[in-house]
Amino acid sequence: MQNFNYRNPTEIIFGKGTIAAIKDRIPKQKTVLFLYGGGSIKKNGVYEQVKAALCGHRVTEFGGIETNPLYETCLKAVEIVKKEKIDFILAVGGGSVLDAGKFVAAAACFKGKDPWEILRQHGSNVNAALPVGAVLTLPATGSESNGNSVISRMATHEKLHFFSPYAFPVFSALDPETTYSLPAKQVRNGIVDTFVHIMEQYMTYTSGAPLQDRLAESLLQTLIEVGPVTLQKPHDYESRATFMWTATLALNTLIGCGVPQDWSTHMIGHELTAFYGLDHAETLAVVLPGVWEHKFAAKEKKLEQYGQRIWGVKTAREAVAKTEEFFRMIGMPVRFSEYKIRAEEAARKVHERFHQRGDAFGEHGDITAAAAKKILLSRA
Repeated sequence: MQNFNYRNPTEIIFGKGTIAAIKDRIPKQKTVLFLYGGGSIKKNGVYEQVKAALCGHRVTEFGGIETNPLYETCLKAVEIVKKEKIDFILAVGGGSVLDAGKFVAAAACFKGKDPWEILRQHGSNVNAALPVGAVLTLPATGSESNGNSVISRMATHEKLHFFSPYAFPVFSALDPETTYSLPAKQVRNGIVDTFVHIMEQYMTYTSGAPLQDRLAESLLQTLIEVGPVTLQKPHDYESRATFMWTATLALNTLIGCGVPQDWSTHMIGHELTAFYGLDHAETLAVVLPGVWEHKFAAKEKKLEQYGQRIWGVKTAREAVAKTEEFFRMIGMPVRFSEYKIRAEEAARKVHERFHQRGDAFGEHGDITAAAAKKILLSRA
């Protein structure tokens, strides 16, 4: 097991009716920016619950955060933060809104000339951020309990991430009932996103951390069990609650303690979203099996363990096949052809981008531009 430091400062407020509890978590003297997305919270009752909880606070609203939050939109929110002297950000929605809230919180305190440098340097230059609270309505990204944020830039067709310990939410309210009205596609995306988050921290190589393996495997087993139920029975509280908590635990930094991590699927996937507008989870389902095939020899032993413990199969090849089968079973495509995207074009674009930056990812740092090209060509 590798050395690690573990600290998660986010308070999780979980269960029915918990949005009301945020009124006691934000000091009355704080000026609040109420950040949200395309307006779905005004249809499912969440908006009214949040407004009631913020009664007595000075509140400025900012809506319109995109599914892949745009840098350009976030800068508009930063301007409001500075103009209105905002000192607390409440992000209400899915991971995209939470990610935007974290970036706005960091950018508002950033001393450099260009806030995009926060993303270019992946958060290493973040020395402060406004406090952020969250109300989660879409289980998927784990952003409610980590310091990660992913932001897209329309002008340059880039999608970059940053991490900072300053970006952890102070609290996150998770009410499973807020997920009842989600479209099936968003639930499907959330299942895949959660699945791949676990895999990025688990599917590497044996590292003398059996407890971490078992924690990851328990999350995978739970997700495979309840994920389809959440699609079939949108108002089944117990399955929605279990799914929501699983998504949080998949990326709250716990299962990654002391183990090697991959993240090449995510980094390649970000470029596909930037170039083609695919949902984040859609890119992950296409790329993940390709990464496994490309690194088959290095990952074979761990794939066998995964296949035996999760799917009850004997070989690594069967484990890969079972994973694709699961994705398809919940309605998620796994090939470029299903999106009418030419694999050759996608491979060329991602290769050029990685080559320009000198990027290399994976647990061994060997998923280079050339490797990414091969991976994508295999996913036609």
